[in-house]
Amino acid sequence: MFVPRKILEEKLLQMLSEDLGQGDVTTAAIVPEEQNVEAVMVAKDSGVIAGIEEIIILAKALGLEGEAYISDGAEVKKGETFLKLCGDARTILAAERTLLNLLSRMSGIATKTRRMVEMLQKAKMPARVAATRKSAPGLLYFDKKAVLVGGGDPHRLHLDDMVLIKDNHIVLAGDIAKAVEKAKAVVSFTKKVEVEVTKPLDAVVAARAGADIVMLDNFTPKQAKQAVDALRMAELREKVILEVSGGLTEDNLLNYASAGIDVLSLGELTHSVKAFNVSLEITRVP
Repeated sequence: MFVPRKILEEKLLQMLSEDLGQGDVTTAAIVPEEQNVEAVMVAKDSGVIAGIEEIIILAKALGLEGEAYISDGAEVKKGETFLKLCGDARTILAAERTLLNLLSRMSGIATKTRRMVEMLQKAKMPARVAATRKSAPGLLYFDKKAVLVGGGDPHRLHLDDMVLIKDNHIVLAGDIAKAVEKAKAVVSFTKKVEVEVTKPLDAVVAARAGADIVMLDNFTPKQAKQAVDALRMAELREKVILEVSGGLTEDNLLNYASAGIDVLSLGELTHSVKAFNVSLEITRVP
């Protein structure tokens, strides 16, 4: 994922501004002006680091010097120092929580994603691990990037990425076939059409209607296998990408993959991620 540096810088500065309020009263009371220091970031967990690029961009925007010892996507061990900041002590302390919050969230997402991707690889299953759009407002870009860093698929980023026909769209259109027909009549040929279904046989209906992707919503592994078999019987399995979403966890991921699914989408990658534990420690006061 790429956005121009200036735009990313603005996003990060907005996050910091929200945290600062009218200023860091603690730091202003205790830390003298023009006090320069060196500080390091230390991993308190083992896992995959994500957010290095963002930390360096925000640091430089604040007039600090940042040096990373690793790149996004690298694995670190508990206790490992992976980044150094140098510059004004007041600025470093004022930005500390914003820096740590972003990096700990992104690294938590990347670590969980990498673990699931490696589970599938070890089991020799070709299914992809994907995110959903269940992300906190304002964090979508960072959450999706963290999934990519972990080796997963970001899925759609915004509502204009593709057509995703869900249950309420089908209710308003009348049925699955009518919903697909209406979408294809007006949407650009560049947009894929995905249909969410709740019953195995509806996967066949969606495929026959011309869907590019069929999402099996809240299916059990057994029901997912039934949908795969039904598509094969109708000679439609190779014409669609088959996705499962809803109810997937790290514990049942392989059960769904073994049913013959192409994409495994998990909201828990972003909506309830366990933050990666990291600290910032001042190591040198000249």
